[in-house]
Amino acid sequence: MRAAYYERNGSAREVLSLGEIETPQPGPGEVRVKLKTSGVNPSDVKSREGRTRKIAFPRVVPHSDGAGDIDAVGIGVPASRIGERVWTWNGQWKRAFGTCADHIVLPAALAVKLPDHVSYEAGACLGIPAMTAYHAVEVAGPAKTVLVSGGAGGVGHYAIQFAKARGATVLTTVSSDAKAKLAREAGADHVIDYKRENVGDRVMAITGKAGVDAVIEMDLAANAKLAPSILHPRGTIVVYGTGSQIAEIPAQFMLTNAIAIKFVFVYELTQAERDAAVGAITRMLENKTLINNVALTLPLEDIVAAHEAVEAGQTLGNVVVRTA
Repeated sequence: MRAAYYERNGSAREVLSLGEIETPQPGPGEVRVKLKTSGVNPSDVKSREGRTRKIAFPRVVPHSDGAGDIDAVGIGVPASRIGERVWTWNGQWKRAFGTCADHIVLPAALAVKLPDHVSYEAGACLGIPAMTAYHAVEVAGPAKTVLVSGGAGGVGHYAIQFAKARGATVLTTVSSDAKAKLAREAGADHVIDYKRENVGDRVMAITGKAGVDAVIEMDLAANAKLAPSILHPRGTIVVYGTGSQIAEIPAQFMLTNAIAIKFVFVYELTQAERDAAVGAITRMLENKTLINNVALTLPLEDIVAAHEAVEAGQTLGNVVVRTA
């Protein structure tokens, strides 16, 4: 089968290759998916670079997210699943071969039915971005006001939608008019351009100086300093990312205001947490209420360009690779 792969950490142009590797066969409890698309996430490019984890296998086929059709099943999996349209998650987590290939073999539970009206491109965006967003909003609890950091990003765009579905008033930060438009289309009630506006002043004006109940945070290292100007006492910061291994926090403010910082890591959710996320995503897909923002789709031959697009951070939405 065709696959993109790397055999050492490094830049996309230095280490990514495209070639033929052996087609996998499903074992007991597994399914094989004939992939149509593969989602490229920031964590995928960081892993390839070696920033977050060093290469753990002689050869790695990258990416955790994808979508396609089940074309073979192992012992213990109903044959009726063959032909099912599915989206996948955790494809390359603790495994050598992810979704950037013609096929992937996974435990059957990691291949989730994709409604017929949802494109394979959209399906490739659900594993990391949508599941992270849903779980982060759940961890935030019954917040009436939520600030989503980076509301036009892959996770942020979904987080706006899940927070709105819970009845929250949603504020979000963006860095351009184009990103503001995407955030409003996702349902954000208030959009703050952090390059042109003072985030703290705007949050306090919007909330009547009360501050928000919760923040869904994409970069703790960069944004922790904002906490005193945006958070309500006993508020919560839910962190799903950080741009640096070390983050400085306004500890005295957080101590005296009983601020909670909670971290979420989508790869290691409990079974109950995974079931809740998959269930919520499925319901919104079936109800046609979930907006999936696919910003760039490239063929497998352009895998280097796909990784570089994610690294550049200028694409307004998810980057997807077509594998078929």
